[in-house]
Formats: sequence, C-alpha cells, structure tokens
Amino acid sequence: MEDTVFLVEGLKNRYKFRSMKKTGTILIISILFLTACNSKVDEKKLTDSYEKGKFTVAEIEQKNPERFLAVSGNDKKNLLGQTVIKGNIINHAKMVSFKDIDIKLSFYSKTGVLLEEDHEVIYEILNPGAGKSFKTKYFAPRGTDSVALKVISAKVEK
Repeated sequence: MEDTVFLVEGLKNRYKFRSMKKTGTILIISILFLTACNSKVDEKKLTDSYEKGKFTVAEIEQKNPERFLAVSGNDKKNLLGQTVIKGNIINHAKMVSFKDIDIKLSFYSKTGVLLEEDHEVIYEILNPGAGKSFKTKYFAPRGTDSVALKVISAKVEK
C-alpha cells in the first residue's frame, strides 16, 4: 500500500513539473515577444537622437583643425646667433583643406623652464594628406636649449 501511495505521489510531482515547465516556456516566450515589440519604438528614438547628433567627417575636420594638422621640426643656431627652425606640417584630414596655419613656438631652457612663446603663421594651403615644409628664424631668448612646435589654429580653405 505504501508503494502505491509513493507511486501516486511521484506521478503527481512529475505532472506538476511538466505543467510548470510548460508555463515557464510560455512565460519566457511572451516576455521575449513583448520586449521585441518595445524595441522597435526604442530603436526609432535612438535613430532620431543619433541623426540629430551626428556630424559629417567634413564638419568634424572643419571644427577641429588642430586635431588633423601635425607639425614637427628641429632647430639650430646660425652664425648670427639666430635660432633657425626647420619644420614640416602634415594635413591628416580626409576631406578638408586648411590654410593660414598658426603655430605656437615655445622656447625652453635646459632645465625645462618656458622662456618665451611666439607665433608663426604659415601662409600655405594644405590639401588633405599633403605636407609642407617651412623655415623661420628667431632671436631666441638667452639660455634656450630647445623649441617646441604646436598647431594652434587654421582656416578652412573653401
């Protein structure tokens, strides 16, 4: 008798488990369906906000010329005591040409102290991917050991 009660209890538990399994599956499918329906609305909102905030490559390059212009160079003293700076500017932009490039020259001592700053404007047009070399002379402050070059701004060629 006890075996029969145990068998009946086992069948009841198995039936409950199968019933819970079916209910769980239906519940998961309905949640996925509802989530998928809501995602289309959210996707439209995301697309709209993306369209409002997106910039073209040309707009980004025009707004930030110093990000796309690289300057490098070296310096030496001539017989007159002037510091001769030879440099090269490269336009890494893909779409925009720049002109009238403003370069900041920083004169440093051996210990790294900033002695003086000056500006040099390169009146050239740099097309995308192009580079130009330049040369300039300065009477650098006494104690100058090195010169640093940095692009400050540039105008967009139209």
